[in-house]
Amino acid sequence: MIETHQLLLFIAAGWLLNLTPGPDVLYIVTNALKSGVRAGLVAGFGITAGCFVHIAAAAVGVGALLAASATAFTALKWVGAAYLLWMGVRMLWAKAPADAAGGADLAAARAAPSAPASLKKVFLGGFWTNVLNPKVAIFFLAFVPQFIAPGTENKAWAFVLLGVLFNINAIPVNAGWALAAAWMARRQGAIQRGMHWLDRVAGAMFIGFGIRLALSERPGA
Repeated sequence: MIETHQLLLFIAAGWLLNLTPGPDVLYIVTNALKSGVRAGLVAGFGITAGCFVHIAAAAVGVGALLAASATAFTALKWVGAAYLLWMGVRMLWAKAPADAAGGADLAAARAAPSAPASLKKVFLGGFWTNVLNPKVAIFFLAFVPQFIAPGTENKAWAFVLLGVLFNINAIPVNAGWALAAAWMARRQGAIQRGMHWLDRVAGAMFIGFGIRLALSERPGA
């Protein structure tokens, strides 16, 4: 299906693409800074789950539909943009901690039984951030086929296998972002004291991503 040097090139290109900052990386870093490495890892797993949706959709032709149909692309684009804008506005309006002593209370809250529900929310947020971005579907449709040999009999199955490999390779990169952000949060007092500003900055960036997505054109249009 693919030669060794092409496979290595595919893996290297995937790592470089996953290291590029964007809505997914921002979501992982934001959650890791605010709630620790576990939240960052869960955010990454949510994004990975969203990528599997795009891989499956592209393999059955939905990605091709988005690439060929302006109406389908525009519909999903506006849904995705609205979701990013909603996340951004919610972050901008998030309440700051009442006082600096609230750190112990926050730590206790994270250890409380309600923590799993919070992690579920983090996971779903990453999942929908990725699923509702039509450019991710277009990306898989444009990137993965370049590494499929022309003579491959079952190109859909080859696409799925390469897409799964891309997703698996993304996991350590996403984990690296989460670990780095959590490390910074533990060791930088200024970050801890100014944590409530993180929501404002991240919210503004998510709004920017949403506006950029809303104004984007369908590739090849």
